[in-house]
Amino acid sequence: MGRKRILCRERVRRVPRQFSWVDHRLVRDGHISRCGAEALALYLFLITVSDAEGLSYYSDAAAGRLLNMEETVLASARRELCKAGLIAYRHPLYQVLSLDDPYAGLPAPARPSPCRSSGEAISIGEVLRQAAGGAL
Repeated sequence: MGRKRILCRERVRRVPRQFSWVDHRLVRDGHISRCGAEALALYLFLITVSDAEGLSYYSDAAAGRLLNMEETVLASARRELCKAGLIAYRHPLYQVLSLDDPYAGLPAPARPSPCRSSGEAISIGEVLRQAAGGAL
């Protein structure tokens, strides 16, 4: 492999002072391979507009308009990101989550869902799966 050289010296990328940069672990740890293009577009949007704690109040209508995404596609992308553990969502608030997983090593049923609001009803099947430690 040849020596790397800067192609455009006046545009060398620097990590900005604000909190909108992409963590390389997104690729290195395989998070990116678990999501489709629409979900990754939403993730890029959210890491760009979120504050230092990863929080964003962008409405679905605004995000959909800016991403050129229909409401159903946006909702599906959001569910995909939640399932991948990359964001948490409780209407109207998004939170981009740290890629450090505090639940690593725990079975999936023992992990709290990042997209479920507290007090929201869950199915009896889910309650039984959690009680059985995911064995059902």
